[in-house]
Amino acid sequence: MKLTIERIVTRPLGIMAVAGGATFLWGSAFPVIKLSYAELGIEKAHLYEQILFAGYRFTLAALLILFIMKLMGRSVAYQSGTWRGVGRIGLFQTLLQYVFFYYGLSGSTGMQGSIIAGTTSFFQIVIAHYMYANDRLNSRKLLGLIVGFAGVVVVGMAKGAVDVRFGWAEICLLLAMFFGGLGNVLSKKEAERMDILYMTAYQMLLGGVVLIAIGAAGAGLMPFAFTWNALGMLFYLAVLSALGFVMWNTVMKYNQVGRISMYLFLIPVFGVFLSAWLLSEPLQLSVWLALGLVVGGIVIVNGRRVRKAGASGG
Repeated sequence: MKLTIERIVTRPLGIMAVAGGATFLWGSAFPVIKLSYAELGIEKAHLYEQILFAGYRFTLAALLILFIMKLMGRSVAYQSGTWRGVGRIGLFQTLLQYVFFYYGLSGSTGMQGSIIAGTTSFFQIVIAHYMYANDRLNSRKLLGLIVGFAGVVVVGMAKGAVDVRFGWAEICLLLAMFFGGLGNVLSKKEAERMDILYMTAYQMLLGGVVLIAIGAAGAGLMPFAFTWNALGMLFYLAVLSALGFVMWNTVMKYNQVGRISMYLFLIPVFGVFLSAWLLSEPLQLSVWLALGLVVGGIVIVNGRRVRKAGASGG
């Protein structure tokens, strides 16, 4: 039987490979961004420069997708009637998510940032509960969320002492995660009538250009002295953004939001493992516990699906 994209990403192993691959790519962004900032001299307080760099990243990612579409012989021209859907996704999934994320992160601790980042799964599942009649929140999903989020908390606590303060920075991080979750759910809805490559490219292009405009307003259009290392890291960040969003939007299109959202808990876990490798940061045993909890949450939420697939012969 011929395998199609839909058949691949609706099977348990296919979901694991595609959703897990996307979160692995996004997790790798944390150490690479840190290395990029060090190479370009971007400090934590340089908010406009951080937003500008993000604008470069997403604009380049969009252009890469459009280039791939052209190589595939597919039209990259604007498709009539799609501006509203693309605009909404670009507004929430790229622009608002990252403006609030960078502002919040600049005034919060890394530990709090990693824990709050885990709330994206909560927001996605709650939003899907109200948008899709067949994707309601139930006790199994709730238990899986609690177990998975416990893993994210363990990751955060492994980075340092717990800081219980909660101010504007933390509110902005929560808003960033809400906008990201909303953008992901909207992308699933719009993917029903739009090509995923087209949708992903144009929403990132729109969001990226506006991020550049915001960053340039405070830091200038080109304040960086790019080295070959910095250019290489920017290119890698653009590739992971393009590939990660295409993979994520594809697996979201063909599956229930509640089942796929759990994989987002892997992002901070992958980030810690890759930081230990790339930045020579210490890797504590508690991170393995965190990974176990996150995987446990994914299994709890998707257990019924796996059993059904096994009963039907895979």
